[in-house]
Amino acid sequence: MHFDLVDLKLFIHIAEASSLTRGAERAHLSLPAASTRIKNLEEQVGVKLLSRTSQGVTLTAPGETLLLHSRRVFQQLEKLTGDLQEYAEGVKGHVRVFANTTAMSEFLPAVLRTYLVNHPDVYVDMHERLSPDIVKAVQEGTVDIGIVAGNVRTDGLEVMPYRRDRLVLATALSHPLAQHKKIDFGATLDYDFIGPPEASAIHGFLKRASADLQRAMRWRIQVSNFEAACRMIEANIGIGVLPEGTARRHAQTMALRIVPLTDEWAVRKLQICVADRQALPLFARKLVDLLVADGIGRLE
Repeated sequence: MHFDLVDLKLFIHIAEASSLTRGAERAHLSLPAASTRIKNLEEQVGVKLLSRTSQGVTLTAPGETLLLHSRRVFQQLEKLTGDLQEYAEGVKGHVRVFANTTAMSEFLPAVLRTYLVNHPDVYVDMHERLSPDIVKAVQEGTVDIGIVAGNVRTDGLEVMPYRRDRLVLATALSHPLAQHKKIDFGATLDYDFIGPPEASAIHGFLKRASADLQRAMRWRIQVSNFEAACRMIEANIGIGVLPEGTARRHAQTMALRIVPLTDEWAVRKLQICVADRQALPLFARKLVDLLVADGIGRLE
């Protein structure tokens, strides 16, 4: 049975977009050409791969299997490119990384600076996500490296320890909660919060934590970054839950009070997860190695 790489890449695009039209656009093919390719592919394998509905397309069980293996095929091709990189100048690599909020803001900038200096021809595509979504993406093969926090299940993945992530409460010096030496998250929910954008991982995490308490957070203002949040907190417009490193760094130049949270989830161990470390392209394995080295001795 022969598989065309163009067909497999088209199938991946269609599956990820849940749309034949958008998948064809991403593959730079006309819709009729894409439809013909998928029809021929289905005839070749002898089973239906897509179910077409008025809302788009969904994968059949054989389609899910083809998607999984197609992604692995392209991962192996990237590995081949990476392994040949030392022998051919100008070959470029592409590493896809999903990480939680703290890793993105606190730990990864220094690691990436070192990595990109040594690998100027590698493109690192990094996005912030919630830990369960990160695990799913690594399992499905849509990203190469994930950095997750907490007790999220990582079935079938290779997992390595990385860093420790602590969330704290930040308040203005005059805020009623500023006098506490430590506080439970539930006790903060009667006050207005300064928060990150709804699309951020930490926003989703805090929303879930409050929902577990059957409460809703009172978002006074949502800002685009931690520095803006700290300035709003300093002005006593609201309080905020931030990574400890971020809060302490801004507290050096702003009038902020940092109050440790007593909740178990406030202190989490970060983990690096990959589907198969040895199956990654060489340039991606080097980034994993750098992350592992950066995390050594940091979890105590």
